[in-house]
Amino acid sequence: MGGAEGPRRHHGRGGHHGGGRRGGRHRLFDYGEMRLLVLSLIAEKPTYGYELIRMIEEKFGGSYAPSPGVIYPTLTWLDEAGYARAVEADGRKNYHITPEGEAFLGANRAGLDEILARAATGAAEGRGGRRDVPMPVMRGMENLRTALRLRLRNGGLDTAAEEKIAALLDEAARAIAQL
Repeated sequence: MGGAEGPRRHHGRGGHHGGGRRGGRHRLFDYGEMRLLVLSLIAEKPTYGYELIRMIEEKFGGSYAPSPGVIYPTLTWLDEAGYARAVEADGRKNYHITPEGEAFLGANRAGLDEILARAATGAAEGRGGRRDVPMPVMRGMENLRTALRLRLRNGGLDTAAEEKIAALLDEAARAIAQL
């Protein structure tokens, strides 16, 4: 154990170095790399969160689509860091790059080029086993994953809710297997 200091725990996002791992698979991007990619897309064209998800998905041929749970915190960070600013237009926040963001992007151009090259290679190899998954199916999988994560994060489930979720998942699996 951790002795007098207590058990060792990793705090913050610094615990994942060198590509990060989650569920036994390498992530396509580390957290800071996603910031750089999103900022580069905003530099090309001021845009909003959902459109960024679509742009990234398109850029990588459908092999990767970030969830809203990745994109929106990234946009918030870029805004708070002064690299992008949100402008309300037509009921949505469009993000624009700032001069500080342009400087940050310029200073990290080599890193961005490496991210894009690695991502293109990953897309060509079908990293994550998702290269041939149709976009509507990919979207449905991501929606299910996000809904489950949010529901489980919001507190404990009672026995009835656990059984209902398990039954819904089992029913969906049976229906898919019969297609």
